Amino acid sequence: MAGNVVTVIQANFRAEVLQSTQPVLVDVWAAWCNPCRMLAPILEQLATEQLGKLKVVKVNSDENMSLAMELGIMSLPTLILIKDGKEATRLVGLMSKQMIMSRLAPYL
Repeated sequence: MAGNVVTVIQANFRAEVLQSTQPVLVDVWAAWCNPCRMLAPILEQLATEQLGKLKVVKVNSDENMSLAMELGIMSLPTLILIKDGKEATRLVGLMSKQMIMSRLAPYL
């Protein structure tokens, strides 16, 4: 993915997400998931607008099945906000940028 959204895999999840000094929004997605593809440009906008306040990463659930299982993913897309190494909130399904930001705002 171009821009400010980083692709994360099992091997670097701990360093990129759990040990991050800023909140991290983890987008768990799959290539076959239409709502996931519709969410991608929204997340790119958020990553750019919130640069320095919020890190946005993507995890492909098909390529990282064990990580998706560890995260308890039941549906795609799933957004998980990790703050200080712990899950702060979880959003499931396609949502508008405004709705996502309203859910994330208390943690930023």
